[in-house]
Amino acid sequence: MASNVIDLQAVSTRTADFYYLQWSCQDVGSWIEDLGFPQYKACFIENFITGRKLVHVNHKNLPKLGITDFEHIKVIVGRVRELLEITESPWDTRVMFLQKKSRTGAQADGLTYEEFISSLYHSEDR
Repeated sequence: MASNVIDLQAVSTRTADFYYLQWSCQDVGSWIEDLGFPQYKACFIENFITGRKLVHVNHKNLPKLGITDFEHIKVIVGRVRELLEITESPWDTRVMFLQKKSRTGAQADGLTYEEFISSLYHSEDR
């Protein structure tokens, strides 16, 4: 018969891994300040960004909070990703395709998305 005993130490360890989820708006504001952005502390507090909401912060919604400096956005999003232990996301193949198509010439003009994807996978095999 299987035991229904919960391993409290394992649960405690998992909870400790996500300590930032317990942060209040003030805690998040202090964290932003500690990152070197005291000018944004009020943005996070006034928008009620708690630890639970911080996990949703990305480059798309920071400007809505009043943070528009691209270099600051990159740092803040990078630090949120570190906090969440998320590795850098791989390039979006559509973006790579558009970058390739932005070049001029017969080869770039005739390139289709399907051909581009195929060339990506074939170049990895080499």
